[in-house]
Amino acid sequence: MRALVISAVVGALALSGCQNMEYDKTAIGTGLGALLGAGIAYSNADKDKMGQAAAIGAVVGGGAGLLLDKKEKRLRQELAGTGVDVGRNQDGSINLVMPSVTFATNSSTIQPRFQTALNDVAKVLREDGTASKLALVIHGHTDNTGTDAINNPLSQNRASSVLNYLASQGISSSRMTAKGYGSTSPIADNSTAAGREQNRRVEISVYETK
Repeated sequence: MRALVISAVVGALALSGCQNMEYDKTAIGTGLGALLGAGIAYSNADKDKMGQAAAIGAVVGGGAGLLLDKKEKRLRQELAGTGVDVGRNQDGSINLVMPSVTFATNSSTIQPRFQTALNDVAKVLREDGTASKLALVIHGHTDNTGTDAINNPLSQNRASSVLNYLASQGISSSRMTAKGYGSTSPIADNSTAAGREQNRRVEISVYETK
């Protein structure tokens, strides 16, 4: 797994009839809050993320996107020049893609060069005392090479390594959960080397909490 993808779920839905941007964000958050409560997701991994987030008190409700918008802005500032790509997904998620190699082959030890970037992520999450308003769901993924007997525990151990590292940087472990998915949730074509590299990743979804 060479890429660390951090997906901070803001929960933007395509809603019409909003009169201004502030109302837009509140309506978007409220809409996804309804989806979260209903347990609806785009994939099994997404559904499980939402379930875990709900279990630790995470919500995406009215106005929730405003705090996460601020976090995106600060992440862009802190990660500028590091090689980490900061973007938005169609659903409104913040998506940070860290360059390879996050982990050495068959290892769950985070490479020192990427610890600095995780330090910056933790710093932004702690700012203004807002870490207590956030919950993190961390998922590990692999490509389809190797067997489930290897990939499943490796993806779990890598997700857990990220959780433990963020905990060492001041993010409460009680506000984080980690799970490995092996090769079951690819985001790119596993038949190519470039696609397999994208699939070797850890994702962090950041939710606002009650």
